Amino acid sequence: MDIEGFPRRFARTRRFSLGVPREFTVSPDGDRVLFLRSESGVVPRVGLWMYAGGDERILAGPTADGSRGTPESRRIGTEPIPVRSAGVVSYATDRRVRVVAYSLDGSLWTVRTDGGPPRRIRTVGPVRDPRPSPDGTLIAYVAEGTLRVVGTDGTGDRPLAVPETADITYGLPDYTAVASIGRSRGYWWSPDSGALLVARVDTSVVERRCLSDPSDPARPPRSFPYPAAGTANALTSLHLVTVVGGRTPVQLPRQARASDAPANSWGLAFEYVVSADWQGAGPVISLQTRDQRTMWVLRADPVTGTVERLSQHTEEGWVEFPPGAPLHTASGVLVLPQVRGDERTIRMGEVLAPAGLQVRAVLGSVGERVLFTASEEPTEVHVWAYEPGHGFERLTHTPGVHTATAGGDTLVLDSRTPDGQTVTVLRGGRQVGRIAVLAEQPPATPRPVHLSLGERQLRSRLHLPSWYEPGMDKLPVLLSPYAGPGMQVVTKAHGWYTAVCQWYAEHGFAVLATDGRGTPGRGVRWQQAILGDRLTPVLDDQIDGLHAAAERCEAIDLGRVGIRGWSFSGYLAAGAVLHRPDVFHAAVAGAPPTDRRLYDTYWEERFLGHPRLQPLDYERSSLIPLAENLTRPLMLVHGLADDNVAPAHTLRFSAKLLAAGRPHSVLLLPGVGHLVTGEGVADTLLRLELDFLKSSLGG
Repeated sequence: MDIEGFPRRFARTRRFSLGVPREFTVSPDGDRVLFLRSESGVVPRVGLWMYAGGDERILAGPTADGSRGTPESRRIGTEPIPVRSAGVVSYATDRRVRVVAYSLDGSLWTVRTDGGPPRRIRTVGPVRDPRPSPDGTLIAYVAEGTLRVVGTDGTGDRPLAVPETADITYGLPDYTAVASIGRSRGYWWSPDSGALLVARVDTSVVERRCLSDPSDPARPPRSFPYPAAGTANALTSLHLVTVVGGRTPVQLPRQARASDAPANSWGLAFEYVVSADWQGAGPVISLQTRDQRTMWVLRADPVTGTVERLSQHTEEGWVEFPPGAPLHTASGVLVLPQVRGDERTIRMGEVLAPAGLQVRAVLGSVGERVLFTASEEPTEVHVWAYEPGHGFERLTHTPGVHTATAGGDTLVLDSRTPDGQTVTVLRGGRQVGRIAVLAEQPPATPRPVHLSLGERQLRSRLHLPSWYEPGMDKLPVLLSPYAGPGMQVVTKAHGWYTAVCQWYAEHGFAVLATDGRGTPGRGVRWQQAILGDRLTPVLDDQIDGLHAAAERCEAIDLGRVGIRGWSFSGYLAAGAVLHRPDVFHAAVAGAPPTDRRLYDTYWEERFLGHPRLQPLDYERSSLIPLAENLTRPLMLVHGLADDNVAPAHTLRFSAKLLAAGRPHSVLLLPGVGHLVTGEGVADTLLRLELDFLKSSLGG
């Protein structure tokens, strides 16, 4: 087992993600499967591939069209966010999956799946999010905030919606939509290819932040809009734009800014466009109020822009739709989320998903057949199907995390299990092939023991060294959770995080990861237990899991306990040594959001409300006021180019620790954003964390 070589391989493979196929599209006739995949497990150049007739071939990318394939930037609002690979970052197709559009180096390219080389189409500027019309005759794209359209043959390039000021864009999502809501699109074609539903985003009311590179003082700072908790959001409206130049606004409910509203009604305006689509039933839009307790699903008249309400959803905590919902089947049956008791479920017309399922995502429909993922046990996610006359069927059975993409009678199953990842192609329910997963395997083979700990049956993973035998000396403990909303790390699936935990274990730690309250997959009450307090319930669950694990495993030394994490878990790690130095003896906190007022509106106000109305909740959940409590070794790490969790979180916290006379370590990473990748950075950081924890815990 090459333990010493693990950090370098971890960095070279971008957390073992290179070579993994993703973003599948299946043609309606089931004959073709498109996907993205890099050349190998160590080469980041990504190509567009097609699986057909049992064979794979590359359609487009750095090796297929002659482009240099230098890294692109995916942008949030008006700001570039570096992607982790070069080549084809994303793609879109027409209805029949014959015409494919993508961008390379900011240029627009097309390729046909029925033959012919990739073709570059000249445009007026750098291209973002190109999408063919359903009939394949036109391609819409965004350049410098303008939504444009050009013929697939390269003729007739013209603007459809031009921004009125520098603060306005057409056809792009705003920062909050991408970073927190999960909506990455800003326009949608009509089924007849004659019009588009287009988002207009105005950021003039949003406060601006600046990021600079202290290692390059000659470079001017970068300014970008960032809606921090309690401040104004971008103003998003929707418009119906025809390809011949007509334009009609969609008559959405009033969207007042929070600062304009009385204190007792700050959250009642519909400020968030959560989802939108244009299927056969017409444009369907999901709107959410600022306080996130109400969601409306609307259908817009494609001619007049008037709207009718299809459904209303209200919860005391917050309303949450699974990805992919709402959805219409071919006959127009509406698939909607619903809360049933403590379950997040869905209904197809009047039919509810089976009791006992926590629905995770709606994957799509073929005819009247609806595919979705759901959990009966929170550590597993399985693919289900519902079809009138046939009822419900679970399509996956191996323990793990599964998802799927369908077209015609073809189903592509993407499965992550304890043995690794596989992508299986089925046709008519019978396996006809597999799409190759080229990812490198980690040299530290994960050896987790899955546990349910304490009275709350906390789902946990325990990693011990492969060389450990009963009766040996006790081991220092390292907690390595995420434990925040929206993500689980304790699943019956192999992942980069399990490999990292095993690597620490091989260096002499008992490594424990626990998903506590606030994490998804265990019901509404479990998720909403963190309302008003982002830290205490989460930290209590980590401690309960630790003590319960120590009762069952003699290897655990409760006198030497460390904790590490990044982003939310970095916040948790720092909070652990501040609140409970009796339990935790050292912490590594990467990119910790130490001041909850500095984080964005949608994600922070979901749990803590408006800071003007719930200031004590923000005070309770922030770490800066607790700086003088630090008595344990603490290592803070932050990328100076992080525009998600701003470096100010760590810098302000460090300044407060310094003023209180509390020794601590700070490692700042110039040019590094919220995601740490690349040789010389990701690998070195792992080793530095290990050295710090060993010296602090005597490991």
